[in-house]
Amino acid sequence: MTGERRPLIAANWKMNKTNAEAVAFCNDFRVRDLPASADVVICPAYTALRTVVEGVSGSAVLVAAQNIHAEDSGAFTGEVSAPMLLELGVSAVVLGHSERRQQFGETDAALAKKVPRALAAGLLPILCVGETEEERDAGETQRKLRQQVQADLAAVGTEQLADVVIAYEPIWAIGTGKTATPEQAQDAIAFVRALVRDRDAGLAARVRILYGGSVNAANAANLLDLPDVDGALVGGASLDPDEFSAIVSAAPW
Repeated sequence: MTGERRPLIAANWKMNKTNAEAVAFCNDFRVRDLPASADVVICPAYTALRTVVEGVSGSAVLVAAQNIHAEDSGAFTGEVSAPMLLELGVSAVVLGHSERRQQFGETDAALAKKVPRALAAGLLPILCVGETEEERDAGETQRKLRQQVQADLAAVGTEQLADVVIAYEPIWAIGTGKTATPEQAQDAIAFVRALVRDRDAGLAARVRILYGGSVNAANAANLLDLPDVDGALVGGASLDPDEFSAIVSAAPW
């Protein structure tokens, strides 16, 4: 990575941790001696958002939701809006995670509305993109990434591109124990940056692009040392404060 981009490490807890467990994590994690040169984000379930916001209060740790609706209010049972998150003190949101896309029908058309809505609300969007194992085997990785990046960012003004964090997560590596090789991760993330460069060459150097997919303390350093990788979106390994702290500390910055 370059000095133009501040690294970011995000903990995606998915549907894990009760409020009591979230409190225990925050009490442990916030006293860690972590590098001040990176943004650290915790993404709990909706029910623990306020708990984590309060649990990391006074620290530099940011809190993100795992999804939002594109509208501020309305007849959308089970959904949560940007104003609701802002009221809790949330400052970021994960959008388009493959589990949302595959299990809950999240579409590029929906994300094309959600990403600009997050930006308008002052939330930092962390947009997830990535290919399935079948698509990689068929040589379709670049086609899939091009489709997702171009469609999902279509309504984002060029001047706001650098305010979006993109997380490349090969679907075949999420929760499987498989991890992209450093070469695979670098190639895919460099391609994503090239897609942004097609919109604006100057801003492409400022967009932060993360790697996600079975990141752990053992492989983090090799992945985070890649020239185009600006951090990580961590799943299962982020549930343990020791493991997540080790990942944050493994980054070469």
